[in-house]
Order: sequence, then C-alpha cells, then structure tokens
Amino acid sequence: MMATIHDVARHAGVSAGTVSNVLNRPAYVASSTRERVQKAIADLGYAPIQTARRFPAGRQRTLGLALADLANPFFVDVALGAEAEAKSLGVGVVMTHNGNDVEREHDNLNVLVQQRVHGIMIAPVQADDVALDRFDARNVPLVYVDRVAEQSSRCWVKTDDFAGGRLAGEHLVALGHRDIAFVGDLGTNPQVDRRYEGFTEALSPIGIESRRVIAESWQIQDGRHAAASIAKLPLRERPTAIMCGNDLLALGVLLELAHRGIRVPEDITIIGFDDLVWAQAATVPLTTVRQPREELGRRAVRMLLDEIDHGESHAHHHDLLVPELVVRASSAAPPSLRTSA
Repeated sequence: MMATIHDVARHAGVSAGTVSNVLNRPAYVASSTRERVQKAIADLGYAPIQTARRFPAGRQRTLGLALADLANPFFVDVALGAEAEAKSLGVGVVMTHNGNDVEREHDNLNVLVQQRVHGIMIAPVQADDVALDRFDARNVPLVYVDRVAEQSSRCWVKTDDFAGGRLAGEHLVALGHRDIAFVGDLGTNPQVDRRYEGFTEALSPIGIESRRVIAESWQIQDGRHAAASIAKLPLRERPTAIMCGNDLLALGVLLELAHRGIRVPEDITIIGFDDLVWAQAATVPLTTVRQPREELGRRAVRMLLDEIDHGESHAHHHDLLVPELVVRASSAAPPSLRTSA
C-alpha cells in the first residue's frame, strides 16, 4: 500500500500538520525537523495525492530559474537566453543565485515553490543531488540545464561534453602536439569528466596519454595554481599544450604563464571550453570549444512549458546540443615543429 501523510508523521515522530508544512511551507519548520521529515518521506516513498498544482485563474505563468553561480558568466548567458525566450512567450521568470552552496540552493528552491512558480529550471550546484528528487513528491515540474548526468531520466538540456572534449583533442593532435596536459576538477564534476573522456579518445589512436593536473574547482584562481605547478617543471618536461575544463581555468592558466614569462602559443598552446565573451577579449585570444549558452536557456524554457502544459501525458526528453571548436591565437604547432620548418 502507498504511504500516507500519517505514516510519514509516525515515522518521523511529528504531527501530520508538520509534514504538511515541510511539503508546502518548509520555511516554517526547523531545519533539523525538516530533515527528519524529508528522510521519512524518502524512506517510505511518500508522494502526495494531487493531479495538478492549482493556480488562480488568469494568473501569468511564472517559471523559476535556479542557477549554481552567477559569478560564472556561463550561467549569465544561460539566464539571458531563458529570459528572452520566456518573454517572447509571455511567461515570467524568477531567478535565484545559489552561490555554489547546496544549502542555499535548497532554501532558494523552497522559496520558489512558496512563490507558486509553475515549474523550475535548474543548473544545480551538484549534478547528483538526490534531494532534488523530492520535487516529484511536490508535483513541481523540474528541468535540468547543463549540470546533469546524461543517464538522468528527468528532462534535461546540455551540451555534448564528450564531443567537445574530442574536438579539442583532435585539434591539438592535428597541430602536432604529443605532450599534452589536461587541467580540470576531475572526479568531482561529471561535465569535466565527460570532456576529459572525449579528449582522451581523440589522443588514443596515436598512443598519446595526456597528463592530468587536478584543479580544486573551475575558477580563474584554480587555473593560476595549475599553471604555476606546470611552470615549475624543467623546460624539457613541460607539456607543449594544455586543454582546460572550462574557459575560466584557461584564462587563469594564460594569466599565470604570462606572469612567469612563458609565451602563449609560442611556448605552450592553450584551449578552453565554453567560449565566454572573455575568451575573445583575452590578451591572447583563446581557442576554445563553444557551448550554445543562450540556446541552453531557450530550450529549457520550451521543455519546461511542455511538461507544464501536458502534465501526466508529458514524456521526459533530453536535448544534447552540439559544440563547436573556435580557433584563435592561443593555439599553434609545438615549438619543435615550428623550428624544424
């Protein structure tokens, strides 16, 4: 038999009213009690019986957009695309900035639900956050943007990270590089892991095995730290090319190498991933893999509205967008080939 709200209350040691508040007015409940009730909901597989969320007649549809970190220009571009698409369709958007903080993200999502948004688009702080599954129990349509495992059954839209990594690797191989490093927060970020997998696939046919330089995150400062470790190597042991997990890392690498008198691309080639506006404006314009950032936001709006409009007849689907290699001044043949030429 399906669990009831009273079963959840007994399991958590609270009243049924407290369970109702956790589901509908979570800010009214102490965090420790809320966590206990949420665990009981998950343990029992409880789902409220409701066929649709009710909204006042004639109310403009409003969508929530929860973004992991607006300090990263990538998410700003996603937001611009979503807002433009929503406006063209007569739909409002309420946006939250979660500062790469999981607890802050959960609080902001609860605020969006309390504001009675019709559905939520989310680029989560953690792609594998199981707490987000609870939105099924609250009957809130949810669409993932960018940060999601491709195996997820929920609606999502993202760039093909594997294909993008392969494009970067093929470009470096074609230039003649054979001593190549990859800089990224491998093992903690599924997107960067997929980019690395595509990158290594491009290198494997000619027997190249890239070096891995692990970054703590994917901010500019992390790129500078990675470049500092590379710059300390003896000249003959330095890689001739570096692929970075995103443009912020690549810009950090570029800054640190310049600070240490290492020339790009004369001494080391650099490739990024994203094609932020900063990439083209860098002191040495950055070769990078372009993501269709605004299109990610536009697709997410259309996908979410489809789920809202079709309810139980809606079938979750996935959009994997195609990346593009943009070649600029930061990539060139390795020094040995240019010397021999």
